[in-house]
Formats: sequence, C-alpha cells, structure tokens
Amino acid sequence: MQIRPAHADDCPAIADIYAHHVLHGTASYETEPPDTAEMTRRMDRVLGSGWPWLVAQRSDGVLLGYAYATQFRDRAAYRFVCEDSIYIRHDARGRGVGKALLSALLEACTAAGFRQMVAVIGGAEPASEALHASLGFTPAGRLSGIGRKHGRWLDTLYMQRALGPGSSEPPGFEPS
Repeated sequence: MQIRPAHADDCPAIADIYAHHVLHGTASYETEPPDTAEMTRRMDRVLGSGWPWLVAQRSDGVLLGYAYATQFRDRAAYRFVCEDSIYIRHDARGRGVGKALLSALLEACTAAGFRQMVAVIGGAEPASEALHASLGFTPAGRLSGIGRKHGRWLDTLYMQRALGPGSSEPPGFEPS
C-alpha cells in the first residue's frame, strides 16, 4: 500500500468509496451520494486552499481509502485548526489503511501550518473513535441525537489533537 497525494483522476474511485458510506453507514450525514463531478469540485476546493488530500493505493492501482483536511470553520481565527475526513473502502476496513492515512494526514497538516486537528465523528462510529484515539486524539465533546439517518437518531463525537507545538506558542507569522 502506498499513501500519496490525490489527483483528479482518483475522483471516480473516491466517489464510489464515499457512496458506500453515504448509503450504508452513519459516518456521513449526507443521504444522497455526490457524483464524481461534485467530488472533483470538493477536491479542487481543498487542494486549491493548500490543504492536503491523500489516498491509499494498492500496488495494482486500486484505491483503498482517502483522507483530507479542511479548515475547521471559515472565520479567520480558525485558520490554524483543521478538521479531518477519512473514508476507507468497505472491503478494506480493519487492515490498517485508516491508521496509515490518518498518520500521513497528521504530518501533512502540521506541514501546512495547522496547530490543532478536530475529528467530527458522525454517528459516533466506534471504529473511527478507536482509530483517532490510537493516534493521540482525546474526546472534546458529544452532541446527542443531532442527526437522523437509517431510522435512528445519531450522536456526533468531537475529538481533538494538537499538531506540532499546538497552542503552546504563537505561529511564526500572524498578520495583524
């Protein structure tokens, strides 16, 4: 397995991976899977902002998963905080793909200047919670019953992890 930066040619496979989670899981609160064109627009926004989007690829070229980060919220004061998103192909779960992707994403986000990463775990998915905890994330809050999908109310779990020096020191350059 290789972790590498994503490119537009990956979008059909990314859309397929995400569609499975939208239709069958609770990690995403979307109910209709976006098509390849929409996934391409989303990737363009992320990469155009200078943020990382990574894929895990098998030696035969099959994508096993993807991960990316966006600024946590749009306002300027949040510019040093990112939110991660990670999705693994349904038949590749439990094989270390998620941990490899998230580890690489943590490094890429630190290099991009982010100081904190927030995981917003839809459906409070136990596997996602365990993955994030294994890489140093700690619980930061839970919103109960805020989503409804597949006939049930869903919680959202927030977890957080410092990147680099975190908030222990100011960034190297901060515009006034």
